[in-house]
Amino acid sequence: MKEKKRKGINYAKWGYIFIAPFFLAYFLFTFFPQALTIYNSFFENYREGLQQIGPKFVGLQNYVDLFTPDKNGTVLILKYALNTVIIWLAGAIPQVVVALLLALFFTSYRLNIKGQQFFKTVIYMPNLIMASAFSMLFFTLFSNVGPVNQIITAAGWSDKPIDFFAYTITVRSLIALMNFLMWFGNTTILLMAGIMGIDQTLFEAANIDGANSVQVFTKVTLPLLMPILVYTVITAMIGGLQMFDVPQVLTKGLGTPDRTSTTLIMYLNNYLGGSKNYGMAGAISVIIFIITGILSLIVFRSLNRTYQEKEKRTPKRRRHD
Repeated sequence: MKEKKRKGINYAKWGYIFIAPFFLAYFLFTFFPQALTIYNSFFENYREGLQQIGPKFVGLQNYVDLFTPDKNGTVLILKYALNTVIIWLAGAIPQVVVALLLALFFTSYRLNIKGQQFFKTVIYMPNLIMASAFSMLFFTLFSNVGPVNQIITAAGWSDKPIDFFAYTITVRSLIALMNFLMWFGNTTILLMAGIMGIDQTLFEAANIDGANSVQVFTKVTLPLLMPILVYTVITAMIGGLQMFDVPQVLTKGLGTPDRTSTTLIMYLNNYLGGSKNYGMAGAISVIIFIITGILSLIVFRSLNRTYQEKEKRTPKRRRHD
């Protein structure tokens, strides 16, 4: 009699079954809308009053219109892209620097800070506040009759209230400050996790060799922390390019003064408002996607270059039997 073959468990099959819901949700709610957005960007499709215009295939005309200067000679999408990048950099650079310093401070074995869980909670709490509520708080604080202006006039620093929303530098600074306060806690916790994942024997070996704190940071901590640092910078950049709720609420959707605080997503939202211009909105979305991809690649390559060059220069130790 032939022996009956035992039926084994096909773990690969069950693995595909378990990850199938993710791919199904991804194709339905992410990939398909993205493809539909690209498709709509080649059509003229908007509403004018009660009349629906299109959909009519126009090819690349929507993209041509986006990069056509207005009557003042300004290419609006480039202006708003520059606004977005400036505001993001103003908030992201202090965010990463402060988060890195706090992560080094709280994970230092020399200092041995007590109550780390409490400080983590306090640092992360601003991230739990809705951006719209944060914006309304700052709008109230810095309005002409707000507490900040009352303190300034009471102290005699100014004879009249300062209109903080009439100057480009103050509006952009307030938006950058809010983004910093909301996200530096999240970045700190991520960097702390990355530092705590480094083998402590490397720090002990560096100390035995006589390395000071700066050398330990530049030669041990920073190179090994680079993967998580690249992740935090790229995710912060993606979030910055999608900035909408903070400037929208703070400037009442006007991007004051003179549209210098209007971001790309605010520009996109203008076409999704009354006119429902899905063609132009789709074209703007594609441009934002391309800008995000290019900047992400630049950040990834620039931050990893130093680490990769260091790895190439480091000689491999030969194994001695």
